[in-house]
Amino acid sequence: MILHDFALSSASYRVRIALNLKGLDYETRSYKLRAGEQRGADYLAINPAGLVPTLEIDGRIITQSLAIIDYLDATRIEPRLIPVDPAERARVLAMAFTIACDIHPLNNLRVLQYMETIMSQDEAARDAWYRTWISSGFAAIEAALQKTPATPFVAGDAPGIAEVCLVPQVFNARRFKVELGSFPRLVEVADRAANLAAFSKAAPP
Repeated sequence: MILHDFALSSASYRVRIALNLKGLDYETRSYKLRAGEQRGADYLAINPAGLVPTLEIDGRIITQSLAIIDYLDATRIEPRLIPVDPAERARVLAMAFTIACDIHPLNNLRVLQYMETIMSQDEAARDAWYRTWISSGFAAIEAALQKTPATPFVAGDAPGIAEVCLVPQVFNARRFKVELGSFPRLVEVADRAANLAAFSKAAPP
């Protein structure tokens, strides 16, 4: 099992957490994204999109972090990361998708580099952009959490897909000095998960 990743890639971080939660052994091959190593011919032969992560598993090549996690949940069932109950599944996936679909694409390295090079935006403008979209998405997640009974994690007593997406995004929020005081429940859940071994071992150095 080979994970092609980059330590600071939040999408890669998600997959490392999921692999650790499943108790799976894997080899890591890392690429320096700002140096463009993910666009080398050898890697493009594996993932033509030139993005990380990519997981080589069971004789297959799987791309996109949530597709990888879904595959792991379908083939290595315990512990389950995505609930079986349709309503609960929809609830936690909505939070995961808020991060993976609403926040992350706007703050992806490709977007930030485009702002810096093509749009000639300085670091302050780039960072303000980054904080805006994290804060917007976190506000939606916090509101959703406030409507449900307080539990240790989003879906009960164990972390799942919501925390797998949330912890890397909170990590990034702190890197970019996002004000998190308005999201107490979200931060509490994320920090509780981040202290678990499966999460801490996956964290960027």
